[in-house]
Amino acid sequence: MRRYLRVVLLCSALAFFVILYVFNEIAKAEDGVRDPPTPDGRGPARGRSRAGGLPPSRYEAKTWNPVNSSKKLSSGMHLAVVTCGQRLEETLTMLKSAILFSQKPLHFHIFAEDELHTKFNSTLEIWKAAFHQRFNHTIYPITFPAETAAIWKKLFKPCASQRLFLPLILKEVDSLLYVDTDILFLRPMDDIWAFLEDFNHTQIAGMAPEHEEPRIGWYNRFARHPYYGKTGINSGVMLMNMTRIRKKYFKNDMTSVRLKWEDLLLPLFKKYKLNITWGDQDLLNIIFHQNPESLFIFPCQWNYRPDHCMYGSNCKAAEDEGIFVLHGNRGVYHDGKQPAFRAVYEAIKSYPFGENPIRSLLQPLQNELQKTTNTYCGRIHQVFTMQLLKSLRTLQDKISRT
Repeated sequence: MRRYLRVVLLCSALAFFVILYVFNEIAKAEDGVRDPPTPDGRGPARGRSRAGGLPPSRYEAKTWNPVNSSKKLSSGMHLAVVTCGQRLEETLTMLKSAILFSQKPLHFHIFAEDELHTKFNSTLEIWKAAFHQRFNHTIYPITFPAETAAIWKKLFKPCASQRLFLPLILKEVDSLLYVDTDILFLRPMDDIWAFLEDFNHTQIAGMAPEHEEPRIGWYNRFARHPYYGKTGINSGVMLMNMTRIRKKYFKNDMTSVRLKWEDLLLPLFKKYKLNITWGDQDLLNIIFHQNPESLFIFPCQWNYRPDHCMYGSNCKAAEDEGIFVLHGNRGVYHDGKQPAFRAVYEAIKSYPFGENPIRSLLQPLQNELQKTTNTYCGRIHQVFTMQLLKSLRTLQDKISRT
């Protein structure tokens, strides 16, 4: 009889634990993959620190605090830029080129040091009057996760790594075009924005290759870390579907567990900090090397740099159709090393809003470009004005109708 009772009790206990297990599995299924295990295997990361080492509430409260802004986000295109130091004039010239040629409404997200906010606001408010409020803007302070701010500020250039945190800062923005301050639009931003419709279901961002010609490539010759494709990617023009970035779990070489964006950045930096040269661009190369299906590649004319012509022309798309987005890295807008790039920058910076763009912008530019034919880039100066001429004719028609 005692043996019988023991069997009954044992069976009852087993049944209880089976039922408990079933309910636990049902609860896990309802949670889905929202809370994956952490790299150390200690279970879901809910409530624990993110990549910056901060609890979510502290991180967000510190970071999401625009100090000057247009009150309502536009429903059009979103453009972000990060500005520090002596980059105010360069940034305003970039924004000016975007305003001149774009068709849809724009919303600028400007991350800048505090002392630059007033000048940005005053200039942009004047431009809004001239353009009948065709754009809005929000100005944010430069902010990083508090406990790791010193690390990110020193990465490559001051403030440059701010772009890595844009998907976490601008949570209300679905898609965004990030550009460096030394970018000039020679074609409507609408056209690069349209690449978002060409993304397949796995792609979360779009960038151009770092080099077209492997013989002069940097990553394939000197990099001491993984990089995307044959020659790496350049992050000076980066189109992002930020909703997808926020949702994605990324493959990585630190753990078999896929990590979300906010949990990936700091461990990746710690692993490769002694091997990276170009800061956040190197980190992006590592991420997309490990997740190549997530990247959309657009042609070199959408991120045209001195490397595309200073050793001889190597961007065939620009030779055929002209430059669409000019990237004056290496400081070429401000020195005499690449006068063709500087001529375009000075022409757009000096153009008075409302004036005849052919007479006041294109013709002075063509005169200056004729003086640059002693350089490799100047010998193909037609690539600098081929698309720009079309954009300026459209602008002229627009001005004549107002």
